[in-house]
Amino acid sequence: MKNITIENLLSVCGGMLHCADSSIDKKKEAAGVAIDSRLVEKDYIFIATKGERVDGHDYIASAFEKGALAVICEHVPEGVKGACIVVKDSLLALKEIAEFYRNQLNIKVVGVTGSVGKTSTKEFIAAVLEEKYNVLKTEGNFNNEIGLPLTICRIRDEHEVAVLEMGISDFGEMTRLAKMARPDVAVITNIGQCHLENLKDRNGVLSAKTEIFKYLKEDGVACLFADDDKLITVRNVNGKKPVFFGSSKEVKVHPLSVTTNGLLGSDCTIACGDKVFIVHIPLPGIHRLYNTLAAVAVGDVLGLSEKEMAAGIEKIKATPGRGNVIKTDCLTILDDCYNANPVSMSAAIDLLMLADSRKVAVLGDMFELGEEEKWMHESVGKYAASKEPDVIYCIGELGRSIYDGVVGQISKGKVDKSIYVRHFATKEDFLAQIDSLIKEGDAVLVKASHGMHFEEIVNKLKEW
Repeated sequence: MKNITIENLLSVCGGMLHCADSSIDKKKEAAGVAIDSRLVEKDYIFIATKGERVDGHDYIASAFEKGALAVICEHVPEGVKGACIVVKDSLLALKEIAEFYRNQLNIKVVGVTGSVGKTSTKEFIAAVLEEKYNVLKTEGNFNNEIGLPLTICRIRDEHEVAVLEMGISDFGEMTRLAKMARPDVAVITNIGQCHLENLKDRNGVLSAKTEIFKYLKEDGVACLFADDDKLITVRNVNGKKPVFFGSSKEVKVHPLSVTTNGLLGSDCTIACGDKVFIVHIPLPGIHRLYNTLAAVAVGDVLGLSEKEMAAGIEKIKATPGRGNVIKTDCLTILDDCYNANPVSMSAAIDLLMLADSRKVAVLGDMFELGEEEKWMHESVGKYAASKEPDVIYCIGELGRSIYDGVVGQISKGKVDKSIYVRHFATKEDFLAQIDSLIKEGDAVLVKASHGMHFEEIVNKLKEW
C-alpha cells in the first residue's frame, strides 16, 4: 500500500508508538489493512476496534502471530510485543488512513449513492468500466463509515478505477464518506423515502445525499437521475452542469426505444449525446434500464466507446437478494429480500407482473421509515393491489398495514376481487404453512427489509 508505513501512520493518526524495538522498519509499506484478525496476513495493519460483542484488542497478539506489521489500538494489552500505534479512537484512525491513502493514489473514483438502486447501479457501472479498465468495486454491504475505508484500503497499484458505493442514514455521514473517497464522478440514483427517522423528509434526503459534492474533485462530474423530481432541480455542481440520465429525450443519456422480454430482460436503443447504440439488458425490470443509463453516463465521462459500454451491460449478472431471478424445476423466485422501501417495493411488484404464470407477492416490513411508516406500508398495499397479482401474502407487524391497503382497495371495488390476500404475524407462521400457500409453476416475489431475514423464505422456496 503506497506510503502506508509506520512512520506515516504515526503522523496521519496522531498516535504514539509502543512496544516497538529498534529493529522495526518504520518505512516499510504495509500489505493491507484489516479490522478482523482472521483476515490479517503478513505485513498487514490490524486495527483493533471495540464492538458490541467483540473487542479487537483481545486479538492483537493473534494478529502479530500472523505477521502483522503494526497494530493500531486504543490501549496495549499486557504482554503484547510488536509495533502498536496507540490512538484515542481506532475507527477514526481507520478513516484517517483511508483518506491519506486515497490521496496517494493515481486512480479515478466513482462514488455511487441514492435511496434505491445503489448496489445494482454500482454493479452495472463496474461491469461497463471493466471493458476498458482494471476496476475495484465495493463488495457486499461495505458502503458505510467502516466498510468504505476498508474498501479504499483494498485499492492497489494495478487498479485504474474504483467504483465505491456510499450509503448513509443521517446528516453529515456523506460528508465524511466523500472526504475519504474524493470522487471524480458522483452518481445519485434517486431521492426516496429512506432513513426518515433521521432525515425527516425527501428534502432532508436530498440535502444529505448531495453532501457528496463537497469533496467531488475540482474537475469532477455529477451524474444524476433526471426522472427524480428532487435531483432534476440540481442545476449546478461546483460550477459545472450535471450529466443527467433518464427517460426524457431532453437529457443527455436516454433511451430511444425499449423492447421488453418479460423476465428475460430487454433490448433498447440508447442515445448518449451524439452516440446511438443498441444494448441488450439481461436482467428484467424498468429499473434495470435506469441502471444501464447511469452506467452509460459514467462510461461516457470516462471515455468508453459505444461498443465497450454495450458489451459491459450484456455481461451483467444479478446480485443475490437484489432483484435476482432464480429458476427452479417448480418455481420462478424473484429474490429481492436484501432491503426495502416504498420505491423499491413498487419496482419489485412491477417486476413480478412481468411473469407469465400465477403471480405471488410475499411482502414484509420496511424499516426506518419514521412516523409515517404505517401509512407508507398501506400505500404499498394499495399499489400492490392496483397491479392485481393473483396472491399477496403480507408478513410482520407493519405488514399488517400492507394487508390493510390491499383489502381496502378490494372492498372499495377498485381492483379485482379475486386477488387472494392474507396476513401472517411472523415469518415463522408463513414458513410453517408455505407448502400449502405456493403452487407449482408460481412466480414468487420475496421482498422486505434485510432485518426481516426473508432469505430464509427464498432458501425454503429453492428447496420446494
